[in-house]
Amino acid sequence: MTIVHISAECYPMAKVGGLADVVGALPKYQNKKGDNAMVVMPMYKTPFLEKNEWEVVFKKNTNGNNWFFDYTVIKLKNGTIGFDLYLIDIFGLLDRPKIYGYADDNERFIGFQIAVVNWIHHWTNKPDIIHCHDHQAGLVAFMMKHCYAYQNLQSIKTILTIHNAQYHGAMQWDKSEIIPNWDPWKKGLLEWNGCINPLAAAIKCVDRVTTVSETYLQELKVNANGLASLLVHEQAKCVGILNGIDNEIWNPATDPMIPFHYDLNTISTEKKKNKEIICKKYHLDVEKPLILFIGRLVGEKAADVLPIAIQQALDKTNCGANFLIIGTGETAIASALQYLVQLYPGYYNTYIGYDEKIGHEAYAAADFLLMPSRVEPCGLNQLYAMRYGTIPMVRDTGGLHDTVIDMGDENGFGIRFLHASASDIVHAIERAIDVYADENKMRKMIADCMAIDHSWDSVVAAYKNVYQSIVSL
Repeated sequence: MTIVHISAECYPMAKVGGLADVVGALPKYQNKKGDNAMVVMPMYKTPFLEKNEWEVVFKKNTNGNNWFFDYTVIKLKNGTIGFDLYLIDIFGLLDRPKIYGYADDNERFIGFQIAVVNWIHHWTNKPDIIHCHDHQAGLVAFMMKHCYAYQNLQSIKTILTIHNAQYHGAMQWDKSEIIPNWDPWKKGLLEWNGCINPLAAAIKCVDRVTTVSETYLQELKVNANGLASLLVHEQAKCVGILNGIDNEIWNPATDPMIPFHYDLNTISTEKKKNKEIICKKYHLDVEKPLILFIGRLVGEKAADVLPIAIQQALDKTNCGANFLIIGTGETAIASALQYLVQLYPGYYNTYIGYDEKIGHEAYAAADFLLMPSRVEPCGLNQLYAMRYGTIPMVRDTGGLHDTVIDMGDENGFGIRFLHASASDIVHAIERAIDVYADENKMRKMIADCMAIDHSWDSVVAAYKNVYQSIVSL
């Protein structure tokens, strides 16, 4: 099959979160299984863009109703990432350093989607599957089916993967004027709660909807930031498929970003060396368990609860653990987390920012990973941690429920808790400290974590089944 993934993010070109990791890995493994998968995304001004060579493959002018613009499609020249990567360049609109956060984001992503659909419209050999990711690609299926200029794309099958249903990309109806001329009788497909809602439009228009874990799909039928009833109505075409991880990139035995490599046979000595480097760098106590939080500093990740929870845990356990916080997000949360550095020198530190290398180093060094998320559709961090022999401590929600079994249950290898509250987090930390003190138990849990295969191989097969189920319709 020929599969076109359309996404706002893709590692290594541009990354904010797990979406980029998924889109940067799934097509690579689909190609290994014999399909022809590629990615199309906006051309941001990122370091990856500037460090690599590109070739122009298509140039055209098009319009969104009364909005006319030129666009260029460029392709990565080398084939080192495992799939063809295409970027859409719209001068002055997409060629900016940030992925999100501009006042005209609606226009930016509508323009991107128009350009993608217009480009595919000109292909001689059409793809079998258009695979859209999140609301930034949410209008693609609608345009393919109901914009007059693109009637030749109606037969192509479409899929939406919801990575995070909290964000819909909703906009006022005046933006309908920049969508290419469309059938006004289909207005209801765009509308949700009085607005144009790209995520809702995609759910209505695509042939299949997938979520990034089965538990998250069930949760969305109850709470999807206003779309729960729609997902219940469309549940017959919805499937939960748990994300995988790229075992070639996330491999402690070969990872070029960590100083000391290890596998299950050498972890007892080599992981400790990585921990010693991190503890020296961040002025932490190497003899204490190192608990890591890595992620966006936002309420969705329960980062706002971390300052009081960590303070209570350090006081209650007489500084029985180290904490390293890595992430970026809301200024108020970052400030509260940074304030703790002066209160607990030698036991707590932060790195406010994002750096892929530092992330790899932290996974290779930490003893435990803390994920108290209020919402976690799949979660990749716990999968990375387990791959690196770092025990996950997670709230029992979404994909965290599907991937982590509590140590108190049969075949358990992690620590789960029910609520994103300070008291539940503190209790989880106390359990982690107790595990760390029991060398045999710690060794067994680490071995169990590292033995689990969360690679993309089985995931690719699940997507293949979904594709085949609609291509045959």
